[in-house]
Amino acid sequence: MQVIETNIPGLLEIMPQVFGDDRGYFFESYSKEAFARFDVHHEFVQDNQSFSNKAVLRGLHFQNPPYAQGKLVRVIQGAVLDVVVDIREGSPTYGKHHKVMLSGENKMMFWVPPGFAHGFLTLADQTIFSYKCTNLYNKESEGSVLWNDPEIGIDWNVENPLLSPKDIEAKPLSELNSQFRY
Repeated sequence: MQVIETNIPGLLEIMPQVFGDDRGYFFESYSKEAFARFDVHHEFVQDNQSFSNKAVLRGLHFQNPPYAQGKLVRVIQGAVLDVVVDIREGSPTYGKHHKVMLSGENKMMFWVPPGFAHGFLTLADQTIFSYKCTNLYNKESEGSVLWNDPEIGIDWNVENPLLSPKDIEAKPLSELNSQFRY
């Protein structure tokens, strides 16, 4: 596994070693031992998967403590623009975002620790997005940040994505009373 540290400490882009031949391919998508070498010591307790067609935007979501979630995300089929925003009060990168393209073809994974709002835009039809979570889903603790908040300045490269009512009604970062501390 090759791990690339990003411009925001704690976020990791992970390239697995893929073994391919004329039959197809194999790669290890998770190993507790390997991730411990990269200082990721979280236990994963829930796996989630979503299916979306092109131009669906999901996010920017998070769960507040004590139900905060770290996520190991990847795309099984299709492609996404994956984006996270640092929402940890006191962080030198508070309000900054990081983007990465994940696809079934590149097999890249992305580690998103607790304290980040997370979202993605599907770039292809029939995209299957998969993620491991460090905490169970808890509806009462969920929160979101407005996907197109000008203060954050994410260039999604899309004008009219398909959004859920929850994502349409999300508040800008300036109205967030973050429960995360750096």
